[in-house]
Amino acid sequence: MPATTQVSRAATYLVLLSVFTGVCLWTVPTAAQLPQEAISEARVTPTVKAIRRASPAVVNIHGQKTVRATAAGMAGAEGPESFRQVNGMGTGVVIDPRGYVITNYHVVEDVDNIKVTLHNGETTTAELIASRVRNDLALIRVKSDRPLPTIPRGTSSDLMAGESVIAIGNAFGYVHTSTQGIISALHRDVPVNETQEYVDLIQISAGINPGNSGGPLLNIEGEMIGVNVAVRVGAQQIAFAIPIDQVVEIVTEMIEQQNDRRLATGLRTSGGPREGDGVTISDVSASSLAAREGLKPGDRVVRVGSQDVDNKLDFSLALMGLSPGEAMKLEIERGGERFDLALKTEKRTPDSYSVKELAWSIIGVEAKPVPDSTMRRLNSRMRTRYRGGLYVTAVKPGSAAERQGIIAGDVLLGIHGWQTSSMKDLAGILKHPDIQEGPKAKFYLVRREQTLFGHMELAAHPGMTTKYR
Repeated sequence: MPATTQVSRAATYLVLLSVFTGVCLWTVPTAAQLPQEAISEARVTPTVKAIRRASPAVVNIHGQKTVRATAAGMAGAEGPESFRQVNGMGTGVVIDPRGYVITNYHVVEDVDNIKVTLHNGETTTAELIASRVRNDLALIRVKSDRPLPTIPRGTSSDLMAGESVIAIGNAFGYVHTSTQGIISALHRDVPVNETQEYVDLIQISAGINPGNSGGPLLNIEGEMIGVNVAVRVGAQQIAFAIPIDQVVEIVTEMIEQQNDRRLATGLRTSGGPREGDGVTISDVSASSLAAREGLKPGDRVVRVGSQDVDNKLDFSLALMGLSPGEAMKLEIERGGERFDLALKTEKRTPDSYSVKELAWSIIGVEAKPVPDSTMRRLNSRMRTRYRGGLYVTAVKPGSAAERQGIIAGDVLLGIHGWQTSSMKDLAGILKHPDIQEGPKAKFYLVRREQTLFGHMELAAHPGMTTKYR
């Protein structure tokens, strides 16, 4: 979170204060210097243990971004003096030992050179992998020649108002600042401006300051239960965090978008965001290498390479390390028995996507043709006659379809001025150049014999190279 602080001046002030308050401050050994057995067990509280458990995975993110100077911008100036460099800082959390870090999008937005300071004090650089502006989340990858410690992950499904929480972050540039509070309330919606609103946040009383953005919210066991995101300006002890289950679902979708652009596996998977939810193959493309290797819907993915797969995020992260053409070593469970196979991945081309994959990725629906008899009945009750339609059988969470209220059972009649009378029609629409950049498209559907229409912001074609926003 951008902030204008004078850390060096504040540090100088603290040194002077120490000098004036007595020499004993320089001579008494700290807890870190004392032998472990000299520290009373009573002082090693659950809070201390939680911070010790999570801190190694918390990183400090900083860098500079170019912004238009206020006075010059108001005057409409375009000279070199109309822009200035500002320092930004925030926090991130390592979720994968290869250096993948979750943070807020606004922490890394337009940052020219992302720098990251690890828990051990080492400073390195990072690159932006994927982002979701509307949810204010980003995934970056830190450059490191060694595995990084990862944060223990909890769940936000069983949180309670009143339970203790801990926030860790780079508050005002003071790295690894820890504050404690309670969960004040759950399911808060917080509007930011006319185009952005945080949904279903955790409200907390722990102290959150500029620089805390992107840092972890912990439960008393040291498990991450949220990402700190905002504080109410002018209010005390009112801050907010994005629930971890929501974070994991969104980050998983972001990674899947990246993987789908690079790799063709022929697989669709299902699973939840929490540890132990598992990953199950839900669909296998008939013409894919996966089908030829004998993979079937219902198979459970236990391991990819050397990485255990306990949830969809694990599976998506495992695929991030693969290159097109590389064999993906899988351990599969079927009917209580396990077996290994090596599935070769293929490079994605814009033409390699099936209509099912495109519909799921761009619109966020699974669909099947409406029987002719049903279509005749619908046409008899509508002013406009349609050649056919598509039953919506499933809706992807967080997709364009879900945001517009499309539900299973709806009959999709048209998109962007074209009728969706068959899966072939839908394929032609989704591969059309006008659709590939992710426009706002008008749609028509029938729900309980009532014709409805609306506009939805389609996702970009998965074969496009732009970052998923």
